[in-house]
Amino acid sequence: MSALSRVVSLVPSITEALVSVRRDAVVGATDWCTHPADLDVTRVRGTKNPDLAAIRALEPDLVIANKEENRELDVRRLRESGVRVEVTEIETVPDAVETFERLFDDVLGWPRPAWLAEARTLWCGPLPAVTERVVIPIWRDPWMVVGSRTFTGDLARRLGLENVYAGHEDRYPHVDLAELDAAAADAVLLPDEPYVFTEDDGPEAFTRTPVRLVSGRLLTWYGPSLVEAHRTLTR
Repeated sequence: MSALSRVVSLVPSITEALVSVRRDAVVGATDWCTHPADLDVTRVRGTKNPDLAAIRALEPDLVIANKEENRELDVRRLRESGVRVEVTEIETVPDAVETFERLFDDVLGWPRPAWLAEARTLWCGPLPAVTERVVIPIWRDPWMVVGSRTFTGDLARRLGLENVYAGHEDRYPHVDLAELDAAAADAVLLPDEPYVFTEDDGPEAFTRTPVRLVSGRLLTWYGPSLVEAHRTLTR
């Protein structure tokens, strides 16, 4: 198979991964694709409101989307106009590793990057023992947390952290703040994305549970950041 040479990514994690292998072949990305910081490509607006006309004008060989990040409507409209779209679905760390192996091997025809094998070694072994119970808010007003069947929840578990809401029927349930603070968690992890929790915005809401600010990219992205995430979050 011939390697694809014009790719648009609608997923920040995937953009970073693609650029690590063939920067020249990534011709379009969303405004939220912030890594690498010096990425100079055509921006096609956001993950939820991509500029479909701009994407078509780039004449891509492939657009890569994600079931959680992007809307089915946008995928359908691109496909109806003749654009090839690959939709990924990632709910665990092994899902991410396997998805990238398939993308590089079977879809793009690109070589696998070294970080991908390292990520498999670091993350895809047996689950460690639980050392802490945590809650992981992703939004406030209303408060929303990581629930079941999420990449972030699986990554946390592979760090030895048990998500208090892992058994909830929803992937990102709305939870009352008082309930969160009384959930008997050992810690509240506040990432800086998608909501930008900071020292002055978030920790003050919890009076009973210790709070730790963490990098949202390391907790929620699933590309090359996986190697850095293991090195940083296991300290």
